[in-house]
Amino acid sequence: MINRRTILLGGAAGAVIVAGGGLLFWRTSGDIPEGSFEITRSEEEWRDILTEEEFAVLREEATEPPFSSPLNAETREGIFTCAGCGQDVYSSRTKFKSGTGWPSFTDNLPGAVGTKPDRKLIVERTEVHCSRCGGHLGHIFDDGPPPTGKRHCLNGVALDFRPQEV
Repeated sequence: MINRRTILLGGAAGAVIVAGGGLLFWRTSGDIPEGSFEITRSEEEWRDILTEEEFAVLREEATEPPFSSPLNAETREGIFTCAGCGQDVYSSRTKFKSGTGWPSFTDNLPGAVGTKPDRKLIVERTEVHCSRCGGHLGHIFDDGPPPTGKRHCLNGVALDFRPQEV
């Protein structure tokens, strides 16, 4: 829902609200992290394989609205993968209920993600992306539970879930 705070923050950050697929996305004018990735595609190729919402988040660093992802309530054992390239990025064993409205994890799978400083808002944050394709997944904050004290706050639209057979 757009309110006065959203408009003020949007103006301060130079962000725009983009409607797509019935959802509102907070979009900043971000770039995918520099560097070479195992999987690289042109913008047109990414648009052909991703939904509009996935493209906005993974390739343009948008943020889905809180409480909009079914993965926020996912409690089965399994692996969360990058929706852009299918790489395993997070285990359900590190998922926790943060109450923020986005799927949250205390840690990623080894080597699965990279980070970079994100200075698009007033406060610097740590952006997290898939190490295989560079797709934007979300941000990491220092307010998570033990054992890491980290909260990997991710966009559900940037993830797919693969349940594990028990």
